[in-house]
Amino acid sequence: QPTRHRNDHRVCGCCGALRPRYKRLVDNIFPEDPEDGLVKANMEKLTFYALSAPEKLDRIGAYLSERLSRDVARHRYGYVCIAMEALDQLLMACHCQSINLFVESFLTMVRKLLEADKPNLQILGTNSFVKFANIEEDTASYHRSYDFFVSRFSEMCHSSYEDPDSRTKIRMAGIRGLQGVVRKTVNDELQANIWDPQHMDKIVPSLLFNLQQEEGIERSPSPETEKEKESPVELTERCFRELLGRAAYDNIKNAVKPVLMHLDNHSLWESKTFAVRCFTIIMYSIQSQHSHLVIQQLLGHLDANSKNSARVRAGIVEVISEAAVIEASGSIGPTVLEVFNTLLKQLRLSVDYELTGSYDSFANMGSKVIKVHEERQLQEAVIKTIGSFANTLPTYQRSEVMLFIIGKIPVPGMYPALGSVTAGFQSTNILTALPTSFLDPLLSFTLMEDAEIRLLVLDILISIIDRHDNRHKFSPVRIISDISVLKLKVDKCSRQDNLFMKKHSQRLYRHIYLACKEESSVQRHFESLHTLLGLICVELANEEVVVDLIRLALALQDLALTEEALPVYNRCAIHALSAAYLNLISQLTTVPTFCQHVHEVIESRKKLVPFLLPEDVLVEKVLFVQAKIAEMLGGSGYNTERLATPYIPQITGLTLSLSFKYTETECPVIFLLVLIYVNVEELERERRRQVVERFQTAPFEEIAAHCGARVSPMLSHVIDTCSISLSLSLLDRPPPSPSGSVGNGHGRSHSVPVYEMKFPDLCVY
Repeated sequence: QPTRHRNDHRVCGCCGALRPRYKRLVDNIFPEDPEDGLVKANMEKLTFYALSAPEKLDRIGAYLSERLSRDVARHRYGYVCIAMEALDQLLMACHCQSINLFVESFLTMVRKLLEADKPNLQILGTNSFVKFANIEEDTASYHRSYDFFVSRFSEMCHSSYEDPDSRTKIRMAGIRGLQGVVRKTVNDELQANIWDPQHMDKIVPSLLFNLQQEEGIERSPSPETEKEKESPVELTERCFRELLGRAAYDNIKNAVKPVLMHLDNHSLWESKTFAVRCFTIIMYSIQSQHSHLVIQQLLGHLDANSKNSARVRAGIVEVISEAAVIEASGSIGPTVLEVFNTLLKQLRLSVDYELTGSYDSFANMGSKVIKVHEERQLQEAVIKTIGSFANTLPTYQRSEVMLFIIGKIPVPGMYPALGSVTAGFQSTNILTALPTSFLDPLLSFTLMEDAEIRLLVLDILISIIDRHDNRHKFSPVRIISDISVLKLKVDKCSRQDNLFMKKHSQRLYRHIYLACKEESSVQRHFESLHTLLGLICVELANEEVVVDLIRLALALQDLALTEEALPVYNRCAIHALSAAYLNLISQLTTVPTFCQHVHEVIESRKKLVPFLLPEDVLVEKVLFVQAKIAEMLGGSGYNTERLATPYIPQITGLTLSLSFKYTETECPVIFLLVLIYVNVEELERERRRQVVERFQTAPFEEIAAHCGARVSPMLSHVIDTCSISLSLSLLDRPPPSPSGSVGNGHGRSHSVPVYEMKFPDLCVY
């Protein structure tokens, strides 16, 4: 008996000839044995028929869909693969107006495969969908929806299939499917907006989940997997970058918000590594002109987490640091000052949390207790971020940032109105590097009582004035017989330098002189003052300035002789500073007689009063060195960790250790300004706390005496006079009668004792 073909029962007899031609063509592409694959000759006939009669294309699709559904139900998966291959070829070949109806049948079949339990069918359906997504359709589609595919592919990205290799394949298929959905819909205005939160909240977390699985996915070795060029993580990153690269201005927020939520929900800020990686991908993938939008979202997220743990905030700060540097290297948006404003705000909040010991204004029983060491780590991270970001800015923006920060610092009795600077900060032009609006408030800090703040201000001035990297050549302070060994870089003063000194020199001299009078100055202050004077002489000095600097050096000598209230060390240090500086400036002037005089005085001091020279005063060899002591004690078994923190007697701990140093990759001037900001904020906060505490706990007499001491003598005299006059008028006036009328001498008046009179509260002492 002859072998009967699979389709014989459908075409035998007279009924077979009456079947529609498209059905006969479709039936003929299926072989008897599915392992033989698609019958290519018959497939070519079906394709030619579809192109010749495009009105039949929708019927071809419907019939193929019917056959595929029947084969899936009967588990005839070989024929399922052949049907999908035929559909793929018809999609690639046909671009007529009837394609929309055919696509609906195609998507129905893909959906059927994705809903199946078999991993192979899910992967088959995904592969067909990806091919379809890469086809550019000639006609618009008005009623097509991809919501199911977004949901289903997202589920596949989170597959928990038992077999590790199958699980990996399903997840990779889900990633490719999401990539296909994005490609198909992102530029089609007729489709539902793929950037809507309902879609992004599924797509982005699915990608991030797989981006985390670099070490978590177990893959059994097999020849097939070894041939794969891309790992799941690599595929995910490529898909994520493509998604972000297609995001327009209005879509950035919806694309980034799910990333923030994912990092929150899975506590990934604290480890920092993955969060930094995510936003590095984001910043390099989006269009450069949109970078500032990402920074804005990060800043807003940092504010929203202001009362979260310090480790979470530190993680966000580190991400901002990395993202801001990438943004600055590309396009500078309008967020520069916003970055610094938010970071300064977080720095101030961290200081408050450390001071109060709670994230709430009042330490309630239910409030979270802070960890001091974590807050300090956060503070250092914020300062490092400010410095590193400032270093990437163009010079003109650094000037604006410096003015912005110094405008945030509370100066007692002085609130400068600091506007934006139109001229840029350029190290070659001191006139624009130190404008009046920046120099005046900066110099005001040299008069503050806090020695650390004064030292920071000197470092700022040194950093700005030093344009030829000469600062390190002036340390340590010493008498040098031939300054040529210093190899100082000296250029002729420019016109701008001369204008600057003509305008600001007297203010500089005055503050240097007053800084030397501060009793709390130590060796580092005098070393910095010597460096500052040396830089002024090298960088900014003309003949007139040289004369003024000599006058200043001699005035410092007179100060040391006449100011008996200064400690002995300070007076000796001022003499040493004056001697070292006159030795320097005399050799720079190259006037032989001047040099000879300075040399003679110095030689006399060496013989008679060596303690008035820097080699005997401004040295560390006569001081006990903490590092050496720590090394010795550590060798004997002592725990020397606490020895690294200097002891400072105070009521509340200093919130920021000034031993934290900036690296050369950070902007030193802005870094130092931030340190000043933190310490002045700390001093102001401590002062306000002491005032509140005094008025809450001190006796009334002490408060009155304190307030009276603050009243000027003239005002005190006026108050006393008014008080006496008021008292005399009350005594001379007849007392009020019980009826309330005042006695006028006519008739009898009833006297009321003074101790029974009702005086206003303000009049009672």
